[in-house]
Amino acid sequence: MRKWFQSGDPWIWLIGGAVSISVVMVLGLLLLIGARGLGHFWQPPIVEATHTVDGEERVILGSIRTVETVTAQAVRESGVEVPEDQEVVTRYLFHLGNRDVTGQDFEWFVEDLLSEFRYPENAIMLERQEWGNFFGYLVSIKEDGEVVAEGETAFEELKERLERSTSLVQETVRMERYEIGRINYLIEQERLAQRRAELNDRLSDDERADIVAQSIAEVARLNEEYQELHAELLELRARARRDSLVALTADGEERTISLSQVVRATRANTMSVGDKLAEYGSRLWGFMSGYPREANTEGGIFPAIFGTVMMVLIMSIVVTPFGVLAAIYLREYAKQGPITRIVRISVNNLAGVPSIVFGVFGLGFFVYFLGGNIDQLFYPEALPAPTFGSPALIWASLTLALLTLPVVIVSTEEGLTRIPKAMREGSLALGATKAETLWKVIVPVSTPAMMTGLILAVARAAGEVAPLMLVGVVKLAPNLPVDGQFPYIHLERRIMHLGFHIYDVGFQSPNAEAARPLVYATALVLVGLILVLNLTAIAIRNRLREKYKSESD
Repeated sequence: MRKWFQSGDPWIWLIGGAVSISVVMVLGLLLLIGARGLGHFWQPPIVEATHTVDGEERVILGSIRTVETVTAQAVRESGVEVPEDQEVVTRYLFHLGNRDVTGQDFEWFVEDLLSEFRYPENAIMLERQEWGNFFGYLVSIKEDGEVVAEGETAFEELKERLERSTSLVQETVRMERYEIGRINYLIEQERLAQRRAELNDRLSDDERADIVAQSIAEVARLNEEYQELHAELLELRARARRDSLVALTADGEERTISLSQVVRATRANTMSVGDKLAEYGSRLWGFMSGYPREANTEGGIFPAIFGTVMMVLIMSIVVTPFGVLAAIYLREYAKQGPITRIVRISVNNLAGVPSIVFGVFGLGFFVYFLGGNIDQLFYPEALPAPTFGSPALIWASLTLALLTLPVVIVSTEEGLTRIPKAMREGSLALGATKAETLWKVIVPVSTPAMMTGLILAVARAAGEVAPLMLVGVVKLAPNLPVDGQFPYIHLERRIMHLGFHIYDVGFQSPNAEAARPLVYATALVLVGLILVLNLTAIAIRNRLREKYKSESD
């Protein structure tokens, strides 16, 4: 046994076991996120059952979200009567929808109090713009209050008219977001131009009056354009509200719903596997490309994906040159001594500072000091409303660049250390200067190490949340940081972020049961996004490594 320990084999087995456990844990986490996240988009059957308590019957209709077995004592403590001889109870979490009717989306039911499940073919599920899903039975379709279809033909008529209303609703959203948004932006710019002219002491009274008069005339023209668009918008909304449906809830209450409020309608119990796959793809695409609704608990996450990618790209552009230059100075130019060692130790320790500390620093230095002074110097006409003196995309990117700077420095310096001394001496012996040796020999060969540092920086930056809550991200961003208005990339705007979206939906949502699948789905998208960014950087790194390897041969 002693010889066996001295041979080192136990440590090999120990390391192998630790690596295996780590891999299993990571794969298990990914499988859990993938199964819970991707399963959210699959259309479950619509179940009808009768719930009986003390002889009083209640018909329930919805989809089953969760099934679990709990102790009977726990159920009794919640106020539900269970036979004394029963030790465990199976209960179902039903997604009943109809929040505008009952006030809640989800409800638990004990199996012993439920009748046998029924799957009615005429049951429908409506995904709505507001108030969550609706479960019920379609009665008729109306156009301007007149019934145009009912009975078995009503659902086919619903699908056709839903396409029309969806198209009109999308047109109204596009008009509000882009055309009316553009006019509001231009009117605000004209207001700032007037204010700028009033504050400019170098202008004469006549010049100032001319600028203000031109601006007022432009505002008047924009207001006329706005009135035309507003009238067109009202007409589109009226056309979208033309059609409506009448449906019955499970307890027989009749509800009239405008088709302009319906996102999609399905009869899950009559759908084939192919129909469900098509519906799955449609929901998944809607989640990836849509905008959030209902306080982020419904709709899509496209603004969060866009904001995350933009922030990581800007962070990468900033941190790479600074990190590489710092590493080159430390390795190639700085005199190796106590001061250099202290700097290296400081850089290494900086990597271990809690990220929220970087957030506090970013808020104080970037937002309040740097952004506040930029506003004083370049945007006095907008004050007291801040332009750069508030959390924004640029400050979030710079804070993350500062946070990931030690990673790039250490990785690059490691790459510079591994370059053979003979390569430097050979270049110098051939007559190259130190600068030429550095930029034509040393830096290209160490590029894969720089890319490794960038990969690690991207992985950490994309997953950070705490500092971003202080310096740039927001629950809902009305506009993307990129649009058709000059300067096209608006670094002063706040952004949505996938990590903060997970925190907000998971811990700040008033409807926790509805938000839970979105947490897994958003986490899966975030992991996939980090994976794509890292694979792209790895592919570039490997290409550079092969290129310089062949050149050095």
